[in-house]
Amino acid sequence: MLRVAFMGSPAFAVPCLAALREHAEIVLVVTQPDQPSGRGRALAPTAVKVAALEAGLRVETPPSLRKPEPYARSLAGLDLDLIVVVAYGKILPADLLAVPRHGCWNVHASLLPRHRGAAPVQWSLVEGDRETGVTLMQMDEGLDTGPILLQRSIAVDSDDTAGTLLDKLAPLGAEILVEGIAKLVDKTLVATPQDARQMTLAPLLEKESGRVDWTLPARGVAGRIRGLDPWPGAFTLLDGESLKLWGARVVGGDLAVGSTQLAAPGTVLGASKKGLLVACGDGAITVGDLQLPGRKRMPTAALIAGRPIPDGTVLGK
Repeated sequence: MLRVAFMGSPAFAVPCLAALREHAEIVLVVTQPDQPSGRGRALAPTAVKVAALEAGLRVETPPSLRKPEPYARSLAGLDLDLIVVVAYGKILPADLLAVPRHGCWNVHASLLPRHRGAAPVQWSLVEGDRETGVTLMQMDEGLDTGPILLQRSIAVDSDDTAGTLLDKLAPLGAEILVEGIAKLVDKTLVATPQDARQMTLAPLLEKESGRVDWTLPARGVAGRIRGLDPWPGAFTLLDGESLKLWGARVVGGDLAVGSTQLAAPGTVLGASKKGLLVACGDGAITVGDLQLPGRKRMPTAALIAGRPIPDGTVLGK
């Protein structure tokens, strides 16, 4: 059985850790240090740390992979066949990549070379992809530039958010990881170089990334709102106050065309049980849930019962 170290942090990585336990000997789990969380800012462990400790696995949380000495030195004595990395959150230095006999693998939540970077699922929705998936990649020193070992694709549903899409992709990542282990043992695993001409980037998101540009077509506005759900959350301005937007859908038919031809982007066209109807640069969207500062997310109908948003209100100013 292969001797493996696992590196990962969020809930997305937990199915891969669980699957790997059944098909390899995990001698070490490396994850991010505990981070402040919640209103009390108490230190909380990563999802991977919780799962690993429950499984009785050895866990380390180094603050850095480089200082005070290269972390590779402490791994070199573990006689590793492989390091598996799933959303660990830190770049691995070259000396660490060279430690295992078979190098390091990464389970990446996109169909590489599309969406290289830290937020592939979010950007797949922001950019309106109809298909996404997971890639098992042999890591090199570049940013998600290594050769592809395996890929699996799924369709993106019209109501998917980053949260729901991550939930769908996580078990898919576990499946291709297990398949990759089997092929490595059987010596049938083939690495295919990426086509750099098809490359796009998926950089880290910041809170300002959530600001909605109403001049974009309706599909682009809805994609940004869904792609930034649950974090950092899309937002606009309502009378100078931040208003978070959740559950966006493109409105089809004559309503999307006829009602918005003379309406400025960001104009509120009406509200119903389906949500707040807002004009975009081309077409319109409904926003199912809204959230004011210091308040909970709530259905549009519930929020406007206490805080009316009259037709003709222009959001974003």
